[in-house]
Amino acid sequence: MRCPLTVACRRRVLCVFPAYTPSFGTFAHSYRLLGRVRAFMPPQGLLLIAAYLPRGWEVRFIDENISPARASDFAWADAVFVSGMHIQAPQIHGIAARAKAAGKVTVLGGASVSGAPDLYSEFNYLHIGEMGDATDQLIACLDTSVAPPPAQRRFETKERLALSEFPFPAYDLIRLNRYMIASLQFSSGCPYRCEFCDIPALYGRQPRLKTAEQIMAELDTMLAQPGHPPVVYFVDDNFIGNRKAAREMLRHLVQWQRKRDYPLVFACEATLNLAKQSEILALMREAQFQSVFVGIETPEIDALKAMHKDQNATLPMMEAINILNSYGLEVTSGIILGLDTDTADTEGRLKAFIDASRVPMLTVNLLQALPRTPLWERLKREERLITDDSGLESNVRFLRPYDEVVATWKRCIAYAYDPERLFARFSYQVEATYRNRMHGPARGKLTINNLRAALVLAFNIALRVGLLADYRRSYWRAAGRALRHGQIDAALGMGLVGHHLIRFTREALRGEQNASFYSTHRRRSASKGDEPMPLLRRSA
Repeated sequence: MRCPLTVACRRRVLCVFPAYTPSFGTFAHSYRLLGRVRAFMPPQGLLLIAAYLPRGWEVRFIDENISPARASDFAWADAVFVSGMHIQAPQIHGIAARAKAAGKVTVLGGASVSGAPDLYSEFNYLHIGEMGDATDQLIACLDTSVAPPPAQRRFETKERLALSEFPFPAYDLIRLNRYMIASLQFSSGCPYRCEFCDIPALYGRQPRLKTAEQIMAELDTMLAQPGHPPVVYFVDDNFIGNRKAAREMLRHLVQWQRKRDYPLVFACEATLNLAKQSEILALMREAQFQSVFVGIETPEIDALKAMHKDQNATLPMMEAINILNSYGLEVTSGIILGLDTDTADTEGRLKAFIDASRVPMLTVNLLQALPRTPLWERLKREERLITDDSGLESNVRFLRPYDEVVATWKRCIAYAYDPERLFARFSYQVEATYRNRMHGPARGKLTINNLRAALVLAFNIALRVGLLADYRRSYWRAAGRALRHGQIDAALGMGLVGHHLIRFTREALRGEQNASFYSTHRRRSASKGDEPMPLLRRSA
């Protein structure tokens, strides 16, 4: 649906999504291997707002992860809408400065301003919270006037719009073929209260849901766009936050896949106790879910209990990972260093976990305290928050010496992404995970665009990874094993992901990348050829 208000004026709205600072989860180094791709994933939130605006209003959408907004774009607009997360704060401020220089009224919404509105005093209007009554109030205000108000005004959502009434994201304003993967939201909110997570405060503990019919119709909209990504990521805060609803939606998704000859594969993020949900896992396998991001955070059980993440300890961790692998789900693990429970033994335990779990990709970050989290409140009471621009990698005063924590991070990523170890873990996945996947008929994926994209990727992997890279022998050992099992997609995928992880790690070890996904510091890029602006991952 669109905004139900009757508006009197025609407005031109420029929606600008800020670039992300590079991280392990941005995959920026992979884009060059994919040809047309320039960013990781479409920005769902701002695309929803763009779709909700009144029908008579003109909307122009620019994702600065792909290309920057030009002076002519700002000149065209009556109002500039921006949305983003804390990691994008410097870029958000930069967009505001450009819009202000052009004399335009500015509007900021999204997770960062909803969690910390006082950080953004330069914006004319702040939209705090999710889409709802505040959105309608903002639209009514802009319908009355697009002159900058004398003082900042804040609109805070009291009544949220039901997810079942959400419009489709405005995919007609972007080119999906410029993104590595597509994104889809089924639910919002998470029932757990992990100390470091701001999801319950921002979106609630009772997951709210779209209907299965909405999800299928949104997928059909994606399929209608030529060159759409072959992978769709469910960006839900926790895919099994409402298990009954997830189970029912998956049944519809299986039928949708069957009717269309399985044109897509899926990924999501969930808590590790997904391993206990055998019926859901069976449906995920049949719907062709192939990977799941799990916020494991730490292999140390006492640390999990201290951060109130007991759901990760309901099964032995290795057993849970093996169960997920047995349903064809490759696990990506979120890891945090700098916890209060960390000791001199933490590094050794993490390395042992990397070897034992054989999880190929781990997004290893330093602890960061986000506003509106229990961690933020606790550290504030303990006077351990760093609020000035200190140049440090985290806003937390660690209990262990700062230099030791950063050195541990460097040693751990060097260990994890040593090419020999990385591709050995990929090689393990060939039989432990990839062979357990259900493969639908190939005709659903045999489109001209998919064939062209596969040829480009295969050529670039063979050249840049298989021939020119100094880790080519490690790659071919793993890829050869996949190819002997007929797993062509897996052989290409491990080259695509491995290339980024190895390149990013080497830059990080030279001090050219941040030690935390949430760090807002911008650093010099190491290689101009791999510079397309990146995107993010969020821990479940």
